[in-house]
Amino acid sequence: MRTRLYRDGRMEKENFPPAEISGHLSDQRNAVWIDLCRPAPGELAALGDELGLHELAVEDVLGDHQRPKIDVYDNHLFITVYAVRFDGGRFVPAEIDLFVTETALITVRSDPALDLDEVVRRWDGAPHLASNGVLFLLHGLLDWVVDGQLDLVLDLDARAEDLEETLFEERPSDAKLVQRRMYELRKVATRFRRIAMPMRELVGTLLHRDRGILRDSGMAPYYQDVYDHVLRTAELLESLRDLLANLRETRLAQQGFRLNQIMKRLTGWAAIIAVPTAITGFYGQNVPFPGSGEAWGFWASLVLVAVTSVTLYAVFRKNDWL
Repeated sequence: MRTRLYRDGRMEKENFPPAEISGHLSDQRNAVWIDLCRPAPGELAALGDELGLHELAVEDVLGDHQRPKIDVYDNHLFITVYAVRFDGGRFVPAEIDLFVTETALITVRSDPALDLDEVVRRWDGAPHLASNGVLFLLHGLLDWVVDGQLDLVLDLDARAEDLEETLFEERPSDAKLVQRRMYELRKVATRFRRIAMPMRELVGTLLHRDRGILRDSGMAPYYQDVYDHVLRTAELLESLRDLLANLRETRLAQQGFRLNQIMKRLTGWAAIIAVPTAITGFYGQNVPFPGSGEAWGFWASLVLVAVTSVTLYAVFRKNDWL
C-alpha cells in the first residue's frame, strides 16, 4: 500500500500506516491517495466496508478486463481506465480501478510493473492546484493515462507511415516480414481502440453530467484539456484505422499486380519458346524437305530459331510484355 495526505492544499505526509487512514478521511480538509497493488479480496472488502464503497464496484475490481467506464454511486465514483505501454515490442495495457470519494482517491492495480511515480511527479509539479483536493489528484492520474494513450497512438501512426513507405518500394526486402508487421499493427490498433474510445464518454461524463462534479471548481479547464487530448487520440485512431485499411487494400492490389506481371512474363517466354519448338518439330517430320540430310539444312533451321526468338523477345520488350 502506498499513501499520501494533502491538507488544505499542502502535502503533509506520505506512506503513513493504514491504521491512520480512517482518521484522515473523516476530515473534510484532507485529500488522501491510497494505492493498492494486487490486494487480497478480503483486504479490498474490508476497505470497501470502511469507506462505504458499493459492492458492485468492489466486485468489478476483483473481475478482470473491465471496459473503461465510470459508474456513479451515492457517495463515490467508480472509474476504470487503462495505462498503455510497449514492453519489448509487446503491447501491454494495465487496468487501473479508481474509487473517488469526497476526501479520497483510491487506485487499485494488478500490474506491479505499472509505475505511478510519474503521476506523483505531476502532482508535485502543480502545487497551486492541490487546494482542489481529490479533483486535483484525479486530474493528475487521468492526464497521465490520456497522455500515455496519445503518445502510443502517435507511435502507431508513425509505424503505419513507415510500413506504407515499405509497401511502395520496388522490391520489398522481405515480403513475409512486411505482412507480419501489418498484421501485428492491425491487431494492436484494434485492441487499443477498445481501450481508448470509451475515454470520450468517461471524461465527458465528468465534465457534463447533471450532478456537476466539476461545478464551481477551478479544475474544470484542466479536465477540458484532458478531454481535448482524448478527442485527439480518438481522431488519430480513426485515421489510423483508415490508413491500415488502405494499406491492406494496397497490399492486396500489389499482390495482384505482381501476379499479373509474373503471368505476363511467363506467357511471353512461353511464346518465345513455342516458335523454336514449332520449327524443330517441323524439321523433325518424316518426309523429305529442303535441306533434308544436308548440313546446311541444320544450320538454316538453327539460324531461323535464333532470329525468330530474338525478334519475338525484342517485340515483347518494346510492348512491355516482358
